[in-house]
Amino acid sequence: MNSISRLRYFLYLSILIVGCTTGKNALQKGDYDAAVSKAVDRLRSSPQNKEAMQVLPEAFDLAIKTHLRKIDEAKTSTDALKWENIMFRYQKINQLSDEVNACPSCLNLVPNPPKYVKEFEDSRYKAAEARYLMGERSLRENNRQSAKVAYQHFVKAQSLYPSLKGVKEKIEDAYWAAVLKVVVQPAIINSNTYRLSNQYFQEQIANYLATYKGNTFVRFYSEEEAEARNVRADQLIELHFDDFIVGQTYVKERVEKLQRDSVVIGEDRRGKIYGTVKATYSVFEKQVSSSGLLNFAVVDLSTNKLLRNQKIAGTYVWKDVWASFKGDERALDKQQLALTRKREIMPPPPGNLFVEFTKPIYAQLVDHISSFYSRY
Repeated sequence: MNSISRLRYFLYLSILIVGCTTGKNALQKGDYDAAVSKAVDRLRSSPQNKEAMQVLPEAFDLAIKTHLRKIDEAKTSTDALKWENIMFRYQKINQLSDEVNACPSCLNLVPNPPKYVKEFEDSRYKAAEARYLMGERSLRENNRQSAKVAYQHFVKAQSLYPSLKGVKEKIEDAYWAAVLKVVVQPAIINSNTYRLSNQYFQEQIANYLATYKGNTFVRFYSEEEAEARNVRADQLIELHFDDFIVGQTYVKERVEKLQRDSVVIGEDRRGKIYGTVKATYSVFEKQVSSSGLLNFAVVDLSTNKLLRNQKIAGTYVWKDVWASFKGDERALDKQQLALTRKREIMPPPPGNLFVEFTKPIYAQLVDHISSFYSRY
């Protein structure tokens, strides 16, 4: 690129940057709000910028007229949510006026920028009222899905006008009408030996359900909680162990013949004597396997229909390895020798093994619950 071409490029780039920072380009594209904001920003740092001085009054006038025209159009609309649009338009006008008022040099170009404070407050109240009425209509349909819609309307009404009378109570009513109430039975196990271990598994499930946040509109209760709070449940989760085995033991032995050459086996007057050393090396591996099968079922209490029936398997294998040898220990490497000095250890108590095989079951159960109730 020659010097003349470079100069033209930088001049073009400079003109483009100035146009962007003064709001001229936004004005030409019809984005009057952005044009006002850019011109005001420019005039704050450079009060005598000619292009920004030209842009601001034109862009401000067009922005106000556009918003007022849109407000008039919205007022004649049959859209139930029209007051939110009207409120937004008044809010934009007030924001643009605040921007001009915060820029002393801008006030010479746009004196007395209009504010629509009362109109904004009135439209905010009417927008909240419209949402409130829509929420009431949805709530009267008396089903969970409509109650969820009602809840969203009431929450929006509160965000628009927090002091709206009765809205907090309506939010509460709609929420509980929308919530799916699920009672969870404790996991059943037909064994007194593992009752305490099963209790630990049950506590893990209870802790998860108590802190469940996967779906706002699903609440879980134990049987005791549901009875104490007089909850009319929609669904029931049934859990019981179909089968389990704890402490199934397998011991394997592997025998290797080892030898190592060029080992010093003696010494005479001529020096060291080298030879071959041998050993019989036995490796023992003990595995204690524990496994179980949990049945996870979901029942619709209004129809007694089985909605989900899932078998969830879990396994835990405890391992121990040790070794022994006969012969010359020099035939063994360091790792093999270390293993021969290790003694057989006892496996964990049966209760601990039960807890261990339920850990993968718990992880799968949580995934199944989360997936199933995400659609509610």
